[in-house]
Amino acid sequence: MTASEGTRALVARVRRCGAFAAFLLGAVASLAFPPYALMPLGIVCLAGLWWLWAGASPRRAALLGFNFAAGLFLAGTYWLYVSIHVFGRAPLALALVLMAGMVAIMAVQGAAWGWLIARIAPANGLVRALALYPAGWVLMEWARGWLLSGFPWLALGYSTIDTPLAGLAPVIGVYGMSLAGALTAGILLALIEAGMQRRLVLLGLAATVWGGAALLVRIDWTRPAGAPLGVAIVQGSISQDLKWQEENRDHTLEVYRSMTLPALGTPLIVWPEAALPILYHEAVPFLTPIYQEAQAKGSDLVLGLLRYDFETEQYRNGLVALGAEEEWYYKRRLVPFGEFFPVPSFIRAWMRLQSLTYVDFLAGAAEQGALDAAHQKLGVTICYEDAYGVEQLSVLRTATLLVNVSNDAWFGDSSAPHQHLQIARMRALEAGRWLVRATNNGISAYIDPRGRVVVKSHQFVPEVLHGTVVPYQGLTPYARVRNWPVLGTCLLLLIGAGRWRRRRPSR
Repeated sequence: MTASEGTRALVARVRRCGAFAAFLLGAVASLAFPPYALMPLGIVCLAGLWWLWAGASPRRAALLGFNFAAGLFLAGTYWLYVSIHVFGRAPLALALVLMAGMVAIMAVQGAAWGWLIARIAPANGLVRALALYPAGWVLMEWARGWLLSGFPWLALGYSTIDTPLAGLAPVIGVYGMSLAGALTAGILLALIEAGMQRRLVLLGLAATVWGGAALLVRIDWTRPAGAPLGVAIVQGSISQDLKWQEENRDHTLEVYRSMTLPALGTPLIVWPEAALPILYHEAVPFLTPIYQEAQAKGSDLVLGLLRYDFETEQYRNGLVALGAEEEWYYKRRLVPFGEFFPVPSFIRAWMRLQSLTYVDFLAGAAEQGALDAAHQKLGVTICYEDAYGVEQLSVLRTATLLVNVSNDAWFGDSSAPHQHLQIARMRALEAGRWLVRATNNGISAYIDPRGRVVVKSHQFVPEVLHGTVVPYQGLTPYARVRNWPVLGTCLLLLIGAGRWRRRRPSR
């Protein structure tokens, strides 16, 4: 057997076991995200999936897409088990069913795109690699962000935030970075079978994409709008499995009081999401003396607290700014099976019998203005709703500073807090604003308008994290045009690839 025959035989064997290979590629691709952050793996593994797709029937491509997405989300979001079972105390069987259901939903979307792309894929390998595959992948990521309430996690663009492609974020957003990364994967795929002359063209295309993005990094799209501002983040580090126990209530209140008092005098003090294990109206006697002393020393407080709405008789997850006036922001994007339960009544009855939480929270209004605190306009998000970047753009017309409060204690010592910090960095980069991120037990951080972490807290340590931020104003190109240029480009590429396929036979 010659060397070329041996190579062809090896390729054939790999493609025969492609289903397992696709799953393995998806699992390895998850290492492109924090805490590992091995960025090239995301691009290389995606190119590997597309190599397996070459010549596959729609049914086969669907299977490969399903397995790749299943591997990616099973390995990349294993922390759902920690949240649901370890801290949520759901029965093991229920936790596994919910986690498997989420992974299956993501995998079905991967299968659907694999089937569709195989149906319209032209014979020309360059058109597939440089147009159809990248465009289809980005459209799938975007659809995943809103379909069935949405789960915009593990988008390829996030993994490239520490590369020259970061220059694209304030121009075309995270999905634009995904498109650039996916195009790079397509170039890798095309290089396999290209001749020398074509390889030079492909390498030139890659250099143009990455070099152009690197030039954009140097541009300041927004501008300072005032003097530097001192901020203090109070990270109480109360373990999630202890926080809501009645015997620990007074201890938690004392932790936040004793950590906050020495920080008074700092213009802005921020507590994390649901910082206290009581509702707002129950906390008023505790908060009143702290607020009065804060005002006397020139500090405004921004506190994440749960609130019972007596008018609607429902609970809200909110953030209150206690400055000259009391202003509220209410969480818009609620967590399925955490803050609301999309299940029929008989399952709710079973949950009640099992002493499981099943009360739905009330979502906040889709459009909420910036909050006033420390003479700034705060664009606020709570927990994982900072993953829905496009929903935060309207507030940038007035907001001078971004604030995200989270409770990543639900995920323990897993990869979730690290992934969540990366998402917060992307929001600061897209908006051209400083972002103050306050979490219950880490990772709290100050992130500058270029998406860089200036200072961050240690995990699982009570800490008052002091920092200085600068208010900014102005709109980045992305804040003006949103995702439309990227989505429009991807749709045109798909339509063009489909027309190419129909026209080729007639030629």
